[in-house]
Amino acid sequence: MVTLTTHAHEDDVAVFLIGARINKPWRPDAWVPALAAMGPMLAELHDDPASGFLHSRTLVGTRGVTVVQYWRSVADIYRYANADDHRHRPAWLAFYRKARRVPGAVGVWHETYAVPAGGHESLYADMPPFGLAKATGVVAAGRRGRTARERLRHRTR
Repeated sequence: MVTLTTHAHEDDVAVFLIGARINKPWRPDAWVPALAAMGPMLAELHDDPASGFLHSRTLVGTRGVTVVQYWRSVADIYRYANADDHRHRPAWLAFYRKARRVPGAVGVWHETYAVPAGGHESLYADMPPFGLAKATGVVAAGRRGRTARERLRHRTR
């Protein structure tokens, strides 16, 4: 029998995708620092539950890296990104200084999604906690509905 689960979160959530693409592999002096900066930032976020950061996973491809992050809110993302006393802002400024010296060596990108309560749905079949469920907890999928459409509309309140 297949065990079906879904995420436990019922409130708003923000999903933040951030990545780097190596455009000039022969210039590691330009792209290694950009990639190396992400680990310490993620460690800082994992160690600070008050930041609003919930969870992340890193995907590695042939030309770069993508990090999928789950947050309580977009405001929490912006607060962290602009805080002078956290790792992101100094790393961001260092990246732009380096990028001016070696234009086009590495591309960086991000996408931010503000997902309202009731606007997210998930299904995991015979999976350990993963994605949004890893970030927020797991419940039996039947608690929210049999189909994706039912789970997307479901509210327990």
